[in-house]
Amino acid sequence: MRVLITGITGFAGSHLADVCLAQGAEVWGLAHTPAPHPHLAHLGEGIQLYAANITDEAGTRSALADIAPDWIFHLAAQAHVPTAWGNPAETLSTNILGQLNVILAMQEHAPQARLLVVSSSHVYGMVEERDLPVNESTPFRPADPYAVSKVGQDMLALQYWQSHEFPIIRVRPFNHIGPRQAPDYVIARFAREIARMEAGLAPPVLQVGNMSAKRDFTDVRDVARAYWLALERGTPGAVYVIGSGTARSIDEMLQIMLKLAHVDIQVESDPALLRPGDLPVLQSDPRAFQEQTGWHAAIPLEQTLEDTLNYWRDQVRAAS
Repeated sequence: MRVLITGITGFAGSHLADVCLAQGAEVWGLAHTPAPHPHLAHLGEGIQLYAANITDEAGTRSALADIAPDWIFHLAAQAHVPTAWGNPAETLSTNILGQLNVILAMQEHAPQARLLVVSSSHVYGMVEERDLPVNESTPFRPADPYAVSKVGQDMLALQYWQSHEFPIIRVRPFNHIGPRQAPDYVIARFAREIARMEAGLAPPVLQVGNMSAKRDFTDVRDVARAYWLALERGTPGAVYVIGSGTARSIDEMLQIMLKLAHVDIQVESDPALLRPGDLPVLQSDPRAFQEQTGWHAAIPLEQTLEDTLNYWRDQVRAAS
């Protein structure tokens, strides 16, 4: 089994590489350069990186021709919402046209390959209370350019399944957290700041935004395992919601992390961190995926948060 992961150097992509290797697959990844990447350093020579960018149509075609994968996990995307607001054209182009380049290259050089397209819970946008928990039939209400780009990816994949019967499976993951996540995201930011406070690099005061918002958090390692099962057991043309099925408040998450901290930390509200129109609750209904694949989130939340905090302790220690 030869698998190709676009976005392999990213947060979820690197964990997916771990899963694929554990399954005995030969793992290839697209990267802007073939140089070693911090998220992949622990794998040594276990994977092969191919220098290509999905925004380059010719380069993507060459990559698919040379690699000839059996499975393709398409994770590469511009996934940061503030960046999408700052440069919506680039986000739309990277995510939608980049995926089109992958599909066209697959059509020419790997037509029998199974393709996983990773959409996002962001496509649901401003979810109304009557729609909770969110399932595959919940209406799209995208609230930002990134969400619009993921709707485009989702529908483009569906269209190529309908028009060409390509073996494409779509997933819509909810929030996933864990080691290696960038501090642009709330839980990773908390973990990095706590680690810096423990190291004496910052005063023990944590600035926070809306702590009452409830989100559906899943360990990234469980999500990576779900991606493998989606291609192994999913139905081509289908779409699946992936999440824990439980909504937890940001405050609940932080309280667990504060108990794990080695210093006493004061929490202060910062109006600059508040988001206009922030949804009070977002919760998944993953039953369709669970019934299709047998997957369930297995890693306890407390372990995820402790592992994330330990990851950032290591990062802070290495940097200082």
